[in-house]
Amino acid sequence: MSYIKPIKLSAFALLVLAGCGTTLQAQSAAPKEFIKAPLAVVKKAPVTENELKRWSHLDLVKDSIPGMSVDRAYAELLQGKTAQKVIVGIVDSGIDIEHEDLQGKIWTNTKEIPGNGIDDDKNGFIDDVHGWNFLGNAVHENLELTRIVKKGDDGSAQYKAALALYNEKYEEALKNKQQVDFLMEVHKTIQKELNKKTYKIEDLSTLTSTDPKVARSKMVMTQIFTNAGPTFDPEADFEEYREQVYDEIDYNLNKDYDGRKIVGDNPDDIKNNHYGNNVVYGPDKEKALHGTHVAGIIAQVRGNNLGGDGVANNVEILTVRAVPDGDEYDKDIALAIRYAVDNGAKVINGSFGKTFSPHKEWVYEALLYAAKKDVLIVHAAGNDGYNIDETKNINYPNDSKDNVKEFTNNVITVGAIKKEYGENVVAGFSNFGKINVDVFAPGEEIYATVPNNKYKYLQGTSMASPNVAGVAALIRSYYPKLKAAQVKQILMDSGVALPSKVVLGESEESIEKPKAVSSAESSKTAKMVNAYNALLMAEKMSKK
Repeated sequence: MSYIKPIKLSAFALLVLAGCGTTLQAQSAAPKEFIKAPLAVVKKAPVTENELKRWSHLDLVKDSIPGMSVDRAYAELLQGKTAQKVIVGIVDSGIDIEHEDLQGKIWTNTKEIPGNGIDDDKNGFIDDVHGWNFLGNAVHENLELTRIVKKGDDGSAQYKAALALYNEKYEEALKNKQQVDFLMEVHKTIQKELNKKTYKIEDLSTLTSTDPKVARSKMVMTQIFTNAGPTFDPEADFEEYREQVYDEIDYNLNKDYDGRKIVGDNPDDIKNNHYGNNVVYGPDKEKALHGTHVAGIIAQVRGNNLGGDGVANNVEILTVRAVPDGDEYDKDIALAIRYAVDNGAKVINGSFGKTFSPHKEWVYEALLYAAKKDVLIVHAAGNDGYNIDETKNINYPNDSKDNVKEFTNNVITVGAIKKEYGENVVAGFSNFGKINVDVFAPGEEIYATVPNNKYKYLQGTSMASPNVAGVAALIRSYYPKLKAAQVKQILMDSGVALPSKVVLGESEESIEKPKAVSSAESSKTAKMVNAYNALLMAEKMSKK
C-alpha cells in the first residue's frame, strides 16, 4: 500500500524532535571535494520554520542538517551551466496539474489536440494531453491480500499467507479505530472547552476546569503536542488519521467492497489495456494529495516564494494515475510504467508498494522494458519498519525475483531519513535491508504541494523516493549522455555516509527502543543521497 506513514497514538509518544551530537562514520575513499560527514554534528539551535520547510535541500556540513545539499549544488556547481529538459513520470494517485507552484512544470503531449475526442497520436489513449488515468473514477480499493482472500481458498501458500495477514491487519485496524475514536473525543472536548476549532499547546494552559474529562483531555493533548513537534495540527492530523483508519476498515479490508467495478476492465487480463480516462487528478482532486505532494518535491518552482522548492529546475511532470487508496493492481502499474516510457520519461518515480503481487511478472517485464529504453525507476522502500530482505517482508514491485539477485540495473530503492544526524537518523517507519534497499533520503516532515494551491508536511518513504528522483532528474538534465544504470550507480556511490551505527525499524508494541546496529545492515550503500556529490561524480563520469 502506498501513501504516507499513518499517524498512530504510539507514534505521538515516540516522536521526539531534538538535535543530537554524535561521532560519525568517515568516508576515507571519497574524493577530496566530496561533502563528507564531519567528525561530529551538533544542532546548536532548534530548527527554524524556514529550515524545516527546506531541510531536505540543506547541507550536513554547513547547516548541521542531513539534507541533500541541493542549495549548495545550485550555488556552487550549476551556475551558468546549460541543461536539457527531462520528463519525469509520476505513477501515483494523480496530480493537481493546475496547482500554482507546478505551473510550467507539467508535461504536455503535443501530438494530441485537447478535447477533440480523437486519439490523434494513435497510441490508444484519447486526449491524453497531460498523461493518463488508469483508474478512471475509482478512488478506494482493497488491499491485495483482501483481494486474494476474497477469491477463496485455492490451497496455495499465497492464500494461507494472505489470510493470516488479513486477520492480523483487521484486528489491528479495530484497535486503531478505538485509538482514533478516543483521540477524536479528546480533541472535541478541548475544542468545546476552548470554543476554538484550532488550538495550540499554549491554549491548553488556559484550561482551568475541574471536570475530570477536561483534565484528562488536557493531559493527553499536552503530551501529544510536546512529542509530535512544531508541525502538528490536531484538527488536520487527527482527521487525516481518522480517515486512514476508517478507509482501511470500510474499503481496504472490506471483503464486500468492489472498488474496481467502476473502472470496467478485467484486472487479470493484461491484454485488456485501454481503459480509464484523461482526467489525471481523478474524480476528486483532493484525493490526488499524495501524487501532488510527490510532484512538488521533484518539480515545484524554485525561488518563487510559494511553498517549498523542487529539487530539479528543468523538468516536466508526466502524470500517470494508477495508485488508489488501497493496493495498486499489477496490471495498472505495468501499463503505467510502459505509458511513461513511451511518452519520453527518463526518470519514473514510484511511491507505492504492497506485500503480495499476483501478477508480478507483468511488472518485471515493464521494468525491463524501461531498462531497454534507458529509463531509471526510483521506488519507495515502504513504511513498515521492516527488513525487506526477509522473504515474508518483500515489498513489491522489486528488482529481484528471488529477493537476492537483481535482474535489472535501472531500479533504485529508497529508504527515509530524519533531519537529525545521529544513530536515529533513519526514520523508524522506513523499511531497510542491505540487499534490497539501495540508499536513503529525506522522508520525514517534507513540505510540498497538495491540491487546490495548498502546501503540507507529509512523511514516508513516499517522500524520500521523489527526493532521489529529483536528484536523478538533475543529473540527467545536466549530463544527458549518462545512462540510467550510470545515474543509479552515481546516486549510490556519491552519497554521504550514515553514522557507523543506526537504529533500524520501529516497534509500536514495545516501549523498549530498538538497539543501534551497524549501518551496513541498513542498505546496500549505508549512504544518504547527496545532490552536490552526485553532480561532481556525474561531471567526472561524463568526461570518461
